[in-house]
Amino acid sequence: MHTIFIVEDDAKIAGILQEQLNKYGFQASIADDFDRVAESFLASRADLVLLDVNLPKYDGFYWCRQIRSHSNCPILFISARDSEMDQVMALENGADDYITKPFHYEVVMAKIRSHLRRAYGTYSARHEERTIEAAGLTLYPERFLIKLNELSVELTQKEAVLLQALMQKPGRVISRERLLDLLWEDHHFIDDNTLNVYVTRIRKKLRELGVPEAVETVRGAGYRFQPDHRQESPL
Repeated sequence: MHTIFIVEDDAKIAGILQEQLNKYGFQASIADDFDRVAESFLASRADLVLLDVNLPKYDGFYWCRQIRSHSNCPILFISARDSEMDQVMALENGADDYITKPFHYEVVMAKIRSHLRRAYGTYSARHEERTIEAAGLTLYPERFLIKLNELSVELTQKEAVLLQALMQKPGRVISRERLLDLLWEDHHFIDDNTLNVYVTRIRKKLRELGVPEAVETVRGAGYRFQPDHRQESPL
């Protein structure tokens, strides 16, 4: 049974979400101390987080960063703030999705199942772990980890999906449309900046491994993983 951690200061909404999650077979835990959200998250051992933006003292973006520093579990924002800037800020702070209020609970449940399936549904300890190798890099898709020699960097679930698509076809251009289809089952949350944010995050992490030019932008077409990228000393 997967555990969902709810960070929502509207007690009515939090209670309904918990009721719906229990109905669909999940275990739901609600944050009750908005000064200790990260500690409560760790104690809950949650597999996914539902997070509001407007919270007492610190906003959801702050707590998203704190949770992301401890875990790569899916983080879904649920907020009445529906501007593109809020959605981009959510992505830049480590979120995986953004759902605007008011919402249908069936849609929230579908998104939760989708993110859990992508994050945890493809790996079994009874099978050999999958790896993808290209240009000296080794990607562990189910562990959300990329390695170069003895160095490694953790990825979020969507970063791992994006990097996997690029590394599986080194030297070939992958269209923006194809990448967006892989990242999201529907286009409800997508704007022009969304994919750019994720590519920027991947490049930053690859730079930590000393491969800053591995992902190339092909203007008007998409992105390409360069198998002959120039390697530098990591930071």
